[in-house]
Amino acid sequence: MECEALAAGEGRIRAPAAIYSLLRGRLEGELQEVFVVVSLDTMSRVIALHEVTRGILNASLVHPREVFAPALMDRAAGVILAHNHPSGDPTPSNDDKAATRQLVEAGRVLDVPVYDHVVVGAGRFVSFAEAGLL
Repeated sequence: MECEALAAGEGRIRAPAAIYSLLRGRLEGELQEVFVVVSLDTMSRVIALHEVTRGILNASLVHPREVFAPALMDRAAGVILAHNHPSGDPTPSNDDKAATRQLVEAGRVLDVPVYDHVVVGAGRFVSFAEAGLL
């Protein structure tokens, strides 16, 4: 399984840097936005990694249905969202913030909490949780 190789060691996600390490090879260098959901078990171990959407140069449409469907199938206890900015600047846009608010609310309704949303840029990342944006 791809996630086992990416989440080497004990496989627990303890910090946003771990998500960045998990996803940087997959998201950096993409020429379009790619949005992924990482399903976690009750011990914050990666169950699965799903590409939810692949957008255009600077946008990717996401809908709660597409984000949470794979997480529900995984029986995830929680999720971490992530996407890249092909520009290389991981600063969250207003659209990123609005979409994240919508996804956090959907997660509350489904009892599948969103633990973080990590935006990957060129060699760096921004964590919504660390930035106080969740």
